[in-house]
Amino acid sequence: MPIRFIKFHGFGNDYIVIESRELAAASLTTTAQLGEFARRICNRHYGAGADGIAVVAQAEVAGADFNVRIFNPDGSEASLSGNGTRCAAAYLYYQKLWSGEELRLSTRAGIKLYVLREAPSPGGNAGRMPVVPAYVFDSELGQPKFDPASIPMIVSGAPQKVIDYELAVGDQSFSVTALQMGNPNCCIFVDDFDALDWRRIGKTIETHQQFPERTNVVFVRVVNRRTIELRIWERGVGETEASGTCSCAAAVAAMIKNETERAIDVLMPGGRAKICWRGAGDAGEVVITGTAEVIYSGTWLAAVG
Repeated sequence: MPIRFIKFHGFGNDYIVIESRELAAASLTTTAQLGEFARRICNRHYGAGADGIAVVAQAEVAGADFNVRIFNPDGSEASLSGNGTRCAAAYLYYQKLWSGEELRLSTRAGIKLYVLREAPSPGGNAGRMPVVPAYVFDSELGQPKFDPASIPMIVSGAPQKVIDYELAVGDQSFSVTALQMGNPNCCIFVDDFDALDWRRIGKTIETHQQFPERTNVVFVRVVNRRTIELRIWERGVGETEASGTCSCAAAVAAMIKNETERAIDVLMPGGRAKICWRGAGDAGEVVITGTAEVIYSGTWLAAVG
């Protein structure tokens, strides 16, 4: 059974968006089946290639307009993806399934609000290339949690926050700041990305025994009080050009360490996002402003079983 999809990207973090009814028609309904299909279609040699899939459906909970499930290339299901859900939001506008200024998406991490700030103009002029449909959203990704049980992270003692914690990694030790931002995140502040093998370190820490649900690993360089730069090793994905939840976690980590202001630019290999931590305390909402751009539409023709 052919499965129709549209591929989007947010700052180079690419997601395949599929309606759940397409998958149901192909008898892909269980979490295990969806995870295995994600492994196949996300493969960059034998599939369409992506950092994950976003499955959209009508909302089943009060207060939400649609539901979104995110699956990683390794088949695991994520609680949240800032870029993935933003791509899903763009899909709903692009397909004219939604037209309101505000959109509420139900995720495993709760209901998230998306406010459309910019939308592409229809088609190009005769004789010119059409305008690439890119959308800009303000996305509320929730309130960060810092206690070890919420991250989750196994630590000695009973700290209320995991800030500058010395994490032993083999024969090395890294000062890490960890938090829950829709997903577990472990942030390491560095002066120079090229001075360490961050990919190897990120891969090792992702499955570190002190993170029972694995973790994203974000390497953070503070440029100034209003700008940070990142390199990202994402749980279940590997190295990525960008990540919404990772960029929010890194921004909050820099803010809580008083390295930056509460509204900053975050530079990633895939582009620049704006992140604001509302309010003055730890309970404020974290909002990311970013793009979602359509790449192509396609039909999966290979077997799904």
